[in-house]
Amino acid sequence: MILQCAVLFGFLAAGELIVFLSGVPVPSSIIGMILLAASLESGRLKLHQVEQFADFLTRNLGFFFVPAGVGVMRCLGLIADQWLPIVASVIVSTFIIIAVTGWTHQWVRRAAKRFRRHD
Repeated sequence: MILQCAVLFGFLAAGELIVFLSGVPVPSSIIGMILLAASLESGRLKLHQVEQFADFLTRNLGFFFVPAGVGVMRCLGLIADQWLPIVASVIVSTFIIIAVTGWTHQWVRRAAKRFRRHD
């Protein structure tokens, strides 16, 4: 399991290196996940090589939310003062995300249908 942890941290480190060298404004963890997904999809990395540690992380996912929860608790006064704009932005952004996701899904389905007709 230590080797699997090292593999996952290696992808995170590769993401850090790419962001450091290129200055791209994308979180290094996202770059690392893209590299990991590409390696799994291409077959260069097999699922069994990281599956046990990934399952461990998934089973203990709740622990990763503790720091964020503590941060929210430390800002309760600010949140209480600004509850209306916070609730309004959450509601509006939720509807925007649902709409954009639906439009993207429709666009991808139409594009896939056109692609299949040309085969």
